[in-house]
Amino acid sequence: MGKSSSLLSLLTATAVLFTGASATLDPIVIKGAKFFYKTSGTQFFIKGVAYQSGVSNNGGGATSSGSTSFVDPLADTAACTRDVPKLKQLGANTIRTYAIDPTADHDTCMSLLDAAGIYVISDLGEPSLSIDRTSPEWNTALYTRYTAVVDSLSKYSNVIGFFAGNEVPNNLTYVGSTPFVKAAVRDTKAYIKSKNYRAMGVGYAADDDATVRANVAAYFNCGDVASQIDFWGYNIYEWCGASNYQTSGYADRTKEFTGYSVPAFFAEYGCNTQGGGAAGRKFSEVAALYGTEMSPVFSGGIVYEYFQEANDYGLVSASGGSVSTLADFGAWKTAIAAVSPSAVNAASYNPTNTAGQACPTTDASTWAVAASPLPPTPNEAACSCMMSSLSCVASASLNGTQIGQLFGQVCGYPGSPCSGVSKNATTGSYGPWSMCNATEQLSNAFDTYYKGQKSSANACSFGGAAAVVKPAGAASSCASVIAQATVSNPVSGATGGAASSSKKSDASGMTYGANPWVGQVFAVGFTVTALLSGMGMILL
Repeated sequence: MGKSSSLLSLLTATAVLFTGASATLDPIVIKGAKFFYKTSGTQFFIKGVAYQSGVSNNGGGATSSGSTSFVDPLADTAACTRDVPKLKQLGANTIRTYAIDPTADHDTCMSLLDAAGIYVISDLGEPSLSIDRTSPEWNTALYTRYTAVVDSLSKYSNVIGFFAGNEVPNNLTYVGSTPFVKAAVRDTKAYIKSKNYRAMGVGYAADDDATVRANVAAYFNCGDVASQIDFWGYNIYEWCGASNYQTSGYADRTKEFTGYSVPAFFAEYGCNTQGGGAAGRKFSEVAALYGTEMSPVFSGGIVYEYFQEANDYGLVSASGGSVSTLADFGAWKTAIAAVSPSAVNAASYNPTNTAGQACPTTDASTWAVAASPLPPTPNEAACSCMMSSLSCVASASLNGTQIGQLFGQVCGYPGSPCSGVSKNATTGSYGPWSMCNATEQLSNAFDTYYKGQKSSANACSFGGAAAVVKPAGAASSCASVIAQATVSNPVSGATGGAASSSKKSDASGMTYGANPWVGQVFAVGFTVTALLSGMGMILL
């Protein structure tokens, strides 16, 4: 174990800040399947470290815990001052962060990283507001969160890009979540372009599950370029202890990604099951990752992780203003310093693999996901216009449990009241208002049922949870906004009624029929798990 070095870190970081504060790293750009320094054209290989404490390696994908507690590592000035010198000492040129606060000030940390020659790739989500594999959504709250992260980091030249999701579909059960992640990729890329920001990539960090990895890789690389990922991150822990290129599966993964049209790299690596936990890691895989067989295909990787936590992957132990290096700190530092990957220059590089892959064939047992269309682009203005046209609306005071219960009620009624908010990844059917918030979606369902019952007074009651209102009177622009939303995602009448049901199938992933809220985890922080049976719902 290394010595505590709080004073040294402080002095070093202070010197870096004041001697290099005006430094601006050359942006990293993408050409074909490789990264390059924009100005020099030299190929860039990621020598990265996962840098965030208190957020698991699923930081980019929400779970049903509803946890909102995390510390933004790019806004923690004291920690950056302590850690950036250690990151530089390690030989890192990139860090990955899993959750940042877009309202915080990142100038000091980003300046320290810039002066140390370190780039950033950040996940767009945070633990309570990202795409959840068990109840996928792409809605206005997520869109606001994702674009706010882009806004907050866009001014820094040492930002390479973003992950729109992390290990979201991690087995066959959850492949129905992939269209929502791909919609997030599409819309985040479009947002960056609309804001005239410099080029920043939007990618996906994938789990290494053998049942889905090939189809997931193909799906995010297929279709129109506007919805394809800009880079592929692989969370891979196959090489454990004294393994080798063949036994570890690295040879197979390299073969699979030969010809992939965008840069691929390891978004996490560093198995700790070889014996001795983190302290037993020797990182013999590093030589292979940056060696002659893999470096033409993979652009480096990000070791998991900087901080020692309960999962025992840490390179350092940090407490307050002090940081102590652990046994694997020296092992990774030595391994990464020894690599010299064969590089090409952007000017002489002519990629031959410019086309994306064919989309996976829809199959009930292996890939129950339609290639297109994708879920609609979240649009707060359209949702507001829709609400202004309604005559029966949900109470704004409803909490999450109540909303889930009411969806179970109204979606079981005849007349397809929930068709406008339904989601079905297998058929590629998404209601035009499925991108609105939960209360707006419930209001749409209430209003559809109410009008289907010829505006009968007792059809807009729901135990006092709904009320008849005079339509607010939409703005003159609303007609075209609503028309565009419904043309792009037409309402289907095939999803309602008591005879219809919704279920999560191990073979088909998440599909939503009569009740679009089965298993939903809402952005406002609640969980509803339900099973439809006719018009009933069981709440857990």
